[in-house]
Amino acid sequence: MSEIVTRFAPSPTGLLHIGHAWSAILAHDRARAGGGRFLLRIEDIDGTRSRPAFVAAIERDLAWLGLEWDGPILFQSERLAAYADSLERLKAMGLLYPCFCTRAEIAASLSAPHGDTAPAYPGTCRHLAADEQRRRAAGEEHAWRLDMARALDFLSPAAEEMPEQPHHAGRLMWHDEAAGDIIAIPEIHGDVILARKDAPASYHLAVTIDDAAQGVTHVVRGRDLFAATHVHRLLQALLGLPTPVYRHHALLTDDAGTRLAKRNRAPTLAAMREAGMDGAALTRALRERRLPIGFRLSEA
Repeated sequence: MSEIVTRFAPSPTGLLHIGHAWSAILAHDRARAGGGRFLLRIEDIDGTRSRPAFVAAIERDLAWLGLEWDGPILFQSERLAAYADSLERLKAMGLLYPCFCTRAEIAASLSAPHGDTAPAYPGTCRHLAADEQRRRAAGEEHAWRLDMARALDFLSPAAEEMPEQPHHAGRLMWHDEAAGDIIAIPEIHGDVILARKDAPASYHLAVTIDDAAQGVTHVVRGRDLFAATHVHRLLQALLGLPTPVYRHHALLTDDAGTRLAKRNRAPTLAAMREAGMDGAALTRALRERRLPIGFRLSEA
């Protein structure tokens, strides 16, 4: 069996909270239980919100929890060339198109009923003529979207010829240690963005490429990212990348069931440390599923 490699990949856009601690501990312990490696990756390509001070705070928080990572920290901001190369490959395959729509325009286009399963983008720019796409892309800000239908058609005839890619009846799959074997249905997301107007790569593209580049064998992350894995599985197949084993764990919430988030001003690890809490004791308690007062686990 190959060495187990996991990672913790926070964005330096704020201070870590106890929900981050929960996820980091699970990823750390999954690697250590198998004698493997635990990596730290900083997802810092959001140039308007990422701050070096938050990177330093992440390191302090993990040390306070007693979690040690292996090797140097990987910074996404240093991997822009890798993202650009993958985007060019997908463009050459005819699977991307430029999107000029604003959020307001997309919201307006979705004001009419589309059904419960309608994707979040109606494909407005997909229908532009190729010459108009090229002309506008030369002078207008734009994102790059994956033509989902074309991507699925691209894979269909080759699915049975890819033994290294788990599939079932022509459909891509992944394995989740909690949920079992999952058939990928990326079409539920519609034409997802792979490069934003204000960032060189979307979360979907960057995380897929980086997990492969770092040799991550087991992705341990929150249940809120389960649906995103459908897209990541598709990108792995399109780019010829390996598929890790996944574990989408239960989320730590407040007593009302609200998911902890930076925007909700969840209690930070820095505040707990400043209040005199013992980081090692907190880690032991979380490992034993003994949650501090005011928190609970939720699968939602």
